[in-house]
Amino acid sequence: SVGDPKTNLSKLRARIGMVFQNFELFPHLSIRQNLTIGQVKVLGRSEEEATEKGLKYLDRVGLLAQKDKFPGQLSGGQQQRVAIARALSMDPIAMLFDEPTSALDPEMINEVLDVMVGLAQDGMTMMVVTHEMGFARKVANRVVFMDRGYIVEDCTKEEFFGAPRSERARDFLAKIITH
Repeated sequence: SVGDPKTNLSKLRARIGMVFQNFELFPHLSIRQNLTIGQVKVLGRSEEEATEKGLKYLDRVGLLAQKDKFPGQLSGGQQQRVAIARALSMDPIAMLFDEPTSALDPEMINEVLDVMVGLAQDGMTMMVVTHEMGFARKVANRVVFMDRGYIVEDCTKEEFFGAPRSERARDFLAKIITH
């Protein structure tokens, strides 16, 4: 439990993957180095083991050919997929995504969402803050709908998209479904 005083929060945090809005890749490191630095420094893996694991996940997100490039040489969608590969390289028990597509051009959103759908299908536990309702409808088990920092709905995706209980959620869905 996160709230248990006996829980080693540093150790727990090392097991939670985090993908931010703006990628947070080290611009002065190659893609390969971005994938290995956390594994070596936090998990104590050898450089060889970290590279093997990092390249495995880079291949999974479809970017193995970009391993020797630097973040600035990649598109936003590619950088976000590298960020996902980096998080997966840390062997997380769960992944947190903070608006992973908000900084992307509309044409690049699907390449990131496709990777996330694959993770969901493989059984990865994910908590995703998103405005991508089609994605949420496709992969969510549970939807927590918030407005102005307050939880308005906390229910299954079927309940949320089929028959939301709150007026605020009904208004939101009516606006996004018609556009």
